Amino acid sequence: MNRNTIPTPVYLVRESALRRNLELISDVQRRAGVKIIMAFKANALWRTFDIVKEYGFSCTASSLNEMELGLEFLTPAVHTYTPAYTPATIERFLAGSSHITFNSLGQWERFGAHVARWNEQHPGRHVSAGLRVNPRCSVVETDLYNPALPGSRFGEQAEALAQGLPEGIEGLHFHALCEGTAEQLARVLEAFEAQFGHLLDSGRVKWVNMGGGHLMTREGYDVDGLVELLRAFRNRHPGVEVILEPGSAFTWRTGDLITSVVDVVENDGVRTAIIDASFACHMPDTLEMPYQPAITEAVEAAPGTLPYRLGGNSCLSGDYMGDWHFNAPLRAGDRLTLEDMNHYTTVKTTMFNGLQHPDIALERPDGSIELLRRYTYEDYRSRMS
Repeated sequence: MNRNTIPTPVYLVRESALRRNLELISDVQRRAGVKIIMAFKANALWRTFDIVKEYGFSCTASSLNEMELGLEFLTPAVHTYTPAYTPATIERFLAGSSHITFNSLGQWERFGAHVARWNEQHPGRHVSAGLRVNPRCSVVETDLYNPALPGSRFGEQAEALAQGLPEGIEGLHFHALCEGTAEQLARVLEAFEAQFGHLLDSGRVKWVNMGGGHLMTREGYDVDGLVELLRAFRNRHPGVEVILEPGSAFTWRTGDLITSVVDVVENDGVRTAIIDASFACHMPDTLEMPYQPAITEAVEAAPGTLPYRLGGNSCLSGDYMGDWHFNAPLRAGDRLTLEDMNHYTTVKTTMFNGLQHPDIALERPDGSIELLRRYTYEDYRSRMS
């Protein structure tokens, strides 16, 4: 079985591309003297975690399920953050965490005693508590992904911390980027230090988590600029550990969704190739972000090329995108490769309409393919009740 014969639809992850990203991130971590951890919200394909583990990366979790996945397959303790802990979850989070970040002072007032009690009862397993702050520096163009919009529910603003940090808080966490650049991080850091520098200079802060959105594996990213930026921050704040938790960077351009055309329809002069996958179910970010993915088999629009929409195989009227252009008419059975469909895509899929969920496969460096998961009716049924 190879990529030309594997049944569709299938998410095909390329091990060689994953290793390329892991090596670059490892190099940034070493050169900058920081700690970089993987965010499960962008990648939870645990069958690939053996590869990630070779490079020594830990992880960050935003739910109990993500935390348990990290503990089982990657690390003995994880970094955790969720907008709101509850009496039913706080002890379980503490049991699996090395660092735990609270979203608000109200959350810390409610559960800070739990952290203190846990550390007293487990002297060999200290959990370091942090507070999320909001530097109010908006560099994300898409509102859906912008945590710094006015009225954001994420993090405390500087006015609330004018008198310093509560006793027991050891770290600060901010997250303000989405597929961002080193230049955007520089802008956020300037705002962060201007508003929260008095906390960094207090001597009580042991670590700063700069969140995710650092797309250092994207072609053209200023990697050297990022390294220098992080080094400079560390020099300004000696003794403060710096943590980054990118999501997309780990699996950027490491996998594709291979689909097949199952029908072609034409109405009102619009040609639509219906595929055996769905934008709404299997590529939701294309509609949410929104963006139009590249298709390997498509060509640039030019005289003589044929425009097509692609239609998902669901009942949702808006489950389509386009146009793409092709050199020849599309026919049932043609295979199309929608590129860069690993990060976020695989963790955000749904089973709306009961559509057959794409398989997940791993392409080894020698070109051989290992099927990691094939979904069945039982998977759909078990989610419904």
